[in-house]
Amino acid sequence: MEEKNYITPAGHERIKSELLQLLNHDRPEVVHIVHWAASNGDRSENGDYIYGKKRLREIDRRIRFLNQRLEFAVVIDNGARKSKDLDAEQVFFGATVTYSNLEGVDSGSQTTITIVGVDEVDLDRGYVSWVSPIAKALIKARLGDCVKIQTPTGPTEIEILEVQYQ
Repeated sequence: MEEKNYITPAGHERIKSELLQLLNHDRPEVVHIVHWAASNGDRSENGDYIYGKKRLREIDRRIRFLNQRLEFAVVIDNGARKSKDLDAEQVFFGATVTYSNLEGVDSGSQTTITIVGVDEVDLDRGYVSWVSPIAKALIKARLGDCVKIQTPTGPTEIEILEVQYQ
């Protein structure tokens, strides 16, 4: 049994569009090139054929992977939370959280992260997985709460300054 793949609506759409791009554009293009290269004769020294077959295997592998991720995807839409103020101060999947370090060298510095699915992680944009230690520590905490997290330099306490839902 595969573990559920929680994902935001935007992440689900991105995976679906990549899958459609591969199925409708990239794969047919490579199939056409391989067919053309195969018709040229000797395949053992035909670079277009050899590379095309390799690229086709890569595309098929990615299509299988994306299909599997979508099969187990559970789309979590926090639109209701945003519009109804339903627990808008509590941290759940999809929340954008601003917190401040209360201890250590970075004491007082503010950081903003968004808790997303494992397929959406982008540390440059502050997107962290819901299974990451920081997200696990923050989930179910509320605005103003102080939470202890384990960091490489040891335990640190952080305070939740803001909780938003996109």
